[in-house]
Amino acid sequence: MTETWNLSSVQTSYDTVATDYARLLGTELFGKPMDRAMLAAFAEYVRGDRGGPGRAVADLGCGPGRVTAHLDSLGVRAFGVDLSPAMVAVARRTYPGLRFEVGSMAALDVADGVLGGVLAWYSTVHTPPSRLPVLFAEFARVLAPGGYVLIGFKAGDRKIRLEHAYGHPVDLDVYWTPPDLIAGLLAGAGLVEVGRLVREPDGDEKGPQGFLLARKA
Repeated sequence: MTETWNLSSVQTSYDTVATDYARLLGTELFGKPMDRAMLAAFAEYVRGDRGGPGRAVADLGCGPGRVTAHLDSLGVRAFGVDLSPAMVAVARRTYPGLRFEVGSMAALDVADGVLGGVLAWYSTVHTPPSRLPVLFAEFARVLAPGGYVLIGFKAGDRKIRLEHAYGHPVDLDVYWTPPDLIAGLLAGAGLVEVGRLVREPDGDEKGPQGFLLARKA
C-alpha cells in the first residue's frame, strides 16, 4: 500500500467543502446510537465520574464543531482544533460559546500533561498507518495521567482515493485501519485500551466503523 501524508491537500480539501460538510453532516449523530453511546462513555470518563482527571478535552480535527458541541452538551469542557481555517470559521459562527483553534494534531499548541481527554473522531483517517505513532505520541504528551483518548476510525485494511466529496473536488486518501493495529499503536504511546466497538456500516458508509477508548497510565 502506497502511503502519503500531504497535510496541505487535506487542509485545502476541507477548506473547499467546509460549508457543505457542515450542512450535510450537522445532524448525523442523531441517527447513530452506537456512536453516541461511545461518546457518552468517553464523556463520563473524562468528566471525572470514573476516576479521570476531569480537565479540559480537545476535539482534534473538530471540523465544523458538531461533535465538540455534543461533548459540551454532555457536560465536558471541550474545545476544538482543526487544520482547516474554513472549518474553524464555520465552527466559530455556529457555536460562538465554544473555543475553536486552527492547528495540527501532529504538533499541538498545548502544554504537556494538561488535558483530561483527547477525541479524534474520524480525524486520523487521512493519516497513513505508518504515521499514526506520531499522532498518538502527541496525544499522550498533552494528556494528564489518567486521561483518556477516544479514536473513531474506519475499521479494515485498505485505502481509497477520494477525488469528489460533499459536492466538491477534493484530493484525499482515506485509510481503513485494523482495530488491533490502532490498539497496538496506542499502547506503544503509553495509552492502554479500555474498550472498543466495531459496528457494521450505516447508510452510505463503505465499511465497518471502529471506536477505541484508551487511558494514559
